[in-house]
Amino acid sequence: MEAVETASRSTSRSLRRVGILYDERMCRHHTPDDEPHPENPNRIRAIWNKLQSAGISQRCEVLSAKEAEDKYILSVHGKSHVDLIRNISSQQYNSRRNRIASKLNSIYLNEGSSEAAYLAAGSVIEVAKRVAKGELDSAFAIVRPPGHHAEHDEAMGFCLFNNVAIATNFLLNEKELGINKILIVDWDVHHGNGTQKTFWKDPRVLFFSVHRHEFGSFYPSNDDGDYTMIGEGPGAGYNINVPWENGRCGDADYLAVWDHILIPVAKQFNPDMILISAGFDAAVGDPLGGCCVTPYGYAMLLRKLMDFARGKIVLALEGGYNLASISNSALACMEVLLDEKIVTGSTEAYPFESTWRVIQVVRQELKAFWSVLADEVPTKLISQKAPIPVKKILISSCDSEAEDVEELLQEVIRPLSTLRVDEDCRVLAESASVSWRSDLSNIDIWYATFGSNMWKPRFLFYIEGGQVDGMQKLCSGSMDKRPPKEILWKIFPHRLFFGRESTRTWGLGGVAFLHPESKNEDIVHMCLYRITLEQFNDVLHQENISSYDMSSPLFDLDCVKEKGSINLEAVKLSHSGL
Repeated sequence: MEAVETASRSTSRSLRRVGILYDERMCRHHTPDDEPHPENPNRIRAIWNKLQSAGISQRCEVLSAKEAEDKYILSVHGKSHVDLIRNISSQQYNSRRNRIASKLNSIYLNEGSSEAAYLAAGSVIEVAKRVAKGELDSAFAIVRPPGHHAEHDEAMGFCLFNNVAIATNFLLNEKELGINKILIVDWDVHHGNGTQKTFWKDPRVLFFSVHRHEFGSFYPSNDDGDYTMIGEGPGAGYNINVPWENGRCGDADYLAVWDHILIPVAKQFNPDMILISAGFDAAVGDPLGGCCVTPYGYAMLLRKLMDFARGKIVLALEGGYNLASISNSALACMEVLLDEKIVTGSTEAYPFESTWRVIQVVRQELKAFWSVLADEVPTKLISQKAPIPVKKILISSCDSEAEDVEELLQEVIRPLSTLRVDEDCRVLAESASVSWRSDLSNIDIWYATFGSNMWKPRFLFYIEGGQVDGMQKLCSGSMDKRPPKEILWKIFPHRLFFGRESTRTWGLGGVAFLHPESKNEDIVHMCLYRITLEQFNDVLHQENISSYDMSSPLFDLDCVKEKGSINLEAVKLSHSGL
């Protein structure tokens, strides 16, 4: 258990010089029609406003944003990708911008995307350069779009350019700066796949990522974030992944990982500078992260890193989608950088049993490369563990939003838990006619999506028709092609599991299913679309059915209310699942 801790330094130490960078121009990157989206301009506005109201910006050197030069971006990304992002906001792309975005994984693009991407990358370079030169002791770049998912030739996961990776290469390649070894700490709740791949074989960069993984089911939903991914060739051992097996991880879990993996390795590595991919989506109340790190927790994680590289630390914003959480967490970190306030607090729980298990396997995997990890973690420590808490899961600190979740649980999830697939069930009488469409077109339902369908550009292919990259066949779309009337992002106490080897729509690859049983220790994030029951039947048909007579619906109100089942014969020949 972490005791109450005082984090003030010696009074004899001079006031630290801290830089902060914010530019409203990065807010020009937003969804094309201002549709709701978790990665939106209010994220950086909320942080900036919080720091201003707390007087933080007045005690810092406020820096001006600068666009990155292509030569620096090309150290991480391919020419075709750089060309695309540079030009995507120009008029020549107006007619195909949305189509290009729909082919990417969790990306939107608009007229302000190019400028914002160049400013985000250039701003992290600027603050890193100032810290490396000694003009500043540390700095925080409040930038968007985020970067750690962006790979060599692909934008993904809300990220266009990999800002931290670009700044890291800049520091290493500018020899006069004297930066030869860099520690990158990625505490975003999602794995930094793009950063990992950039430095996979580079022993000058120690990349450390702690993230929800859940055996590859959490975004970006692959094996890249597994603890066995340790680097290759000269970079072997310089890539450290700490993959959580579950959500709800909080201060105690993160601090245990710092104390028993990151801090010992950082001492042995002895970096010249530290860059932090500072995503705050592991914070309490984040709608996508499902973890429980408090502002105190983030402050202590940063405080423990201040002892390295003479405190030369740059934070670059990554994720974080609860405006109150990211603002309070950013404020706590800035107070640590300024070294002006005492950080007090405590963790009132021990780490989860799964946390100790992950710590042990990570140490075992890396002990051949880092002698400080050779010893076993004392049994007395491992025995201090907490069960997964059984309590109501709140998706934000807002009580009204928690009530919305409870309402959605009643209206959406719990009815699904009683739904069974009955081989003897028939949805409607054989004499039913297409009049069902007019009947069901007046009934709205919430279609709760997960996996690739939660991203609006992909989901809309089932409504509007068309074919996105990766689809095996053209979607006909719904008879009713009106867009969803409303979109909500929520988390629910359920888990995903994987089955089947292929689908008719997407071809080879596992299929994610939502377990109908509710368990408080499980968390899955969903995007809910308000569509008509007619549209819902068309979506089910396209996703699941190879051939089916649409003279009757797959799913109607009587099916659930009276029989509690759907027509299995309709989906027997399908290669997907409901």
